[in-house]
Amino acid sequence: MDSIDLEVLKTAAGWIADGQRCQLVTVIKTWGSSPRPIGALLAICATGQVVGSVSGGCIEDDLIAEVCRLGITRQLPEIVSYGISADEAHRFGLPCGGTIELAIEPLGPDSGVAELLARLDRHELVARSLDLRSGAVTLAAGAAGAVLQLDDAVLTSVHGPRWRLFIIGAGQLSRFVAQVATAMDYHVTVCDPREQYRSGWQVAGVRVVHLMPDDLVLESQLDARSAVLALTHDPKLDDLALMEALKSDAFYVGAIGSRANNASRRERLKLFDVSDAQLARLHGPVGLYIGSKTPAEIAISILAEMTAVKNGVPRSQQLNHATALNQAGAEGGSAACVRED
Repeated sequence: MDSIDLEVLKTAAGWIADGQRCQLVTVIKTWGSSPRPIGALLAICATGQVVGSVSGGCIEDDLIAEVCRLGITRQLPEIVSYGISADEAHRFGLPCGGTIELAIEPLGPDSGVAELLARLDRHELVARSLDLRSGAVTLAAGAAGAVLQLDDAVLTSVHGPRWRLFIIGAGQLSRFVAQVATAMDYHVTVCDPREQYRSGWQVAGVRVVHLMPDDLVLESQLDARSAVLALTHDPKLDDLALMEALKSDAFYVGAIGSRANNASRRERLKLFDVSDAQLARLHGPVGLYIGSKTPAEIAISILAEMTAVKNGVPRSQQLNHATALNQAGAEGGSAACVRED
């Protein structure tokens, strides 16, 4: 699920635990253009504090104003619509003729938010069903490919699992990548069997393990919400893990190194019976070209490429390092002025 929606659930769970009244707002239907997709979440506390987003801001303002004026008085869920007319569309920041339908649900200890978060932390796919007539909530295993549905007054939303990132190597670059990825709400695991690198390495919220990287990749059962980054420059650590990752359903597999190192790596992987189609999935040199030079900038480059792949941006529309180098050569520039790794 999107990190902003996970933040909404975590914040709402905190309000519930503190005994504060709050409500959850879910986008359930849109017509025309809409700033936020179906399933987007927003939570509002009785104090008017808000987290998340369901529009460009104007609908949020209206929802907050209602809570500040009346408090949270709903006892049962309610469906409301914004933007039915062109005037309302303009008022609420929607494109002319656009309409958005929301489910507004009062939250409490029986809303299952804490249990939902616990299941998401276990990397589960969860279906949350809300009976709009009674407010009763049930949680069940979600079906792959399922989407939000409103059927017979029951709203079923699908949550999780969290995106996962496995980083091979506990060096300085890995620290910056882990920090950025954690801020994007990836569940990050750093793997390095070398004690001298692992000792004293710590980033809040990041799991550090000393397994051999290929063993970690195999036991993690990589799925389409998993990414693997090899950042050690050591074939003994990187190659077997990359081999297993390229044979998995991971949405992104990347390795740092120059173009020459990347070419050598691909030749080595062929010796492990990695097919040409699987090798084509390997991102290396890793990251989008942004002229990065420092570890922090390289980390941003890597996460930018991961995000592009996650969001389905075709490679032809991404400016990677090899493309940048080729363009520099065609324009008479010096390849030495462009990063290769």
